Amino acid sequence: MRTTVIRINQSDFKPEELLPAAQSLAAGGLVAFPTETVYGLGADARNARAVRKIFEAKGRPSDNPLIVHISDIEQLESIAATVPEKARRLMEAFWPGPLTLILPKAAEIPDETTAGLSTVAVRMPANPIALALIRLSGVAVAAPSANLSGRPSPTCADHVIEDLSGRIDYIIDGGSTSVGLESTVLDMTADSPVVLRPGGISVEMLERVIGPVQVDKLPEMGGNTVPKSPGMKYRHYSPKAEMTLVCGEPERVADTINALVAENRAKNRKTGVLAASETQMSYAADVVLSPGSRQEPEAVAAAIYRCLREFDDQGVEVIFSETFPEEGIGLAIMNRLKKAAGGRMIRV
Repeated sequence: MRTTVIRINQSDFKPEELLPAAQSLAAGGLVAFPTETVYGLGADARNARAVRKIFEAKGRPSDNPLIVHISDIEQLESIAATVPEKARRLMEAFWPGPLTLILPKAAEIPDETTAGLSTVAVRMPANPIALALIRLSGVAVAAPSANLSGRPSPTCADHVIEDLSGRIDYIIDGGSTSVGLESTVLDMTADSPVVLRPGGISVEMLERVIGPVQVDKLPEMGGNTVPKSPGMKYRHYSPKAEMTLVCGEPERVADTINALVAENRAKNRKTGVLAASETQMSYAADVVLSPGSRQEPEAVAAAIYRCLREFDDQGVEVIFSETFPEEGIGLAIMNRLKKAAGGRMIRV
């Protein structure tokens, strides 16, 4: 398959530039496009055959549900069977934006989109290119991240090209994403709303609008349960290297990581360290990368996946990472790092 790349200036573009990709979506094709979170790989959410092509292109397990992206609230009528009042308040507060709501699904949404669940995940992205593409296509767009399954999510078009060129019809290059981590997923079908995946909208922000919400614990990977949200069941967001998190007081963390680095370098394994900018100079690994300062967690979130992919590009075989405070968007940062490490963590 030949993949066409369309390069768009997000701040100054004409919707007709997106027309070939929009027509492809409407005809059952696959299109990668930028959102404010990460790049998504889209297909017509109501076209079961097109949705199956997403799973084939990504190598994604079919029991991993997709998020349906919309450009207008009116589209909800054909996607969700009911919309509770609290959900409408959240839409008013955070849409367009990095918040996905799980709602009872409408009959028009095929099982392929929802992994056979009776619920559907839906959001409205805060990216002008994404919104224009969806409107032009005339369809609601089912879209997971535009990467090979398990790899770090793409935050620029080059990541998508690396993973999916030759597997999909179009890639829209709209520059780097701003949030850099996938959306918050909130289950609105439970008695009390439950955060299934933390993201750019923090628990604190949600609670200011609708009151108390619960936070689902990081689940065990594998098993036979169908997850209600992407990012819950399988190893995700992972570099090719084996990754381990080290948690504790900064000096003890640095000593432990440096000892582990020395041990692995003695075995001729190329080592990497992921560290905050404040402590980056404490390490002597082959490759030391920083996503940013602990004082700027939004910047850290935006850079995590770029760093993980850079470790791959530099041939790192084993990575040791500092941890970050699990407050605000830090909860999402640590969720992704824990998944990337497959749950491996050393406490010192």
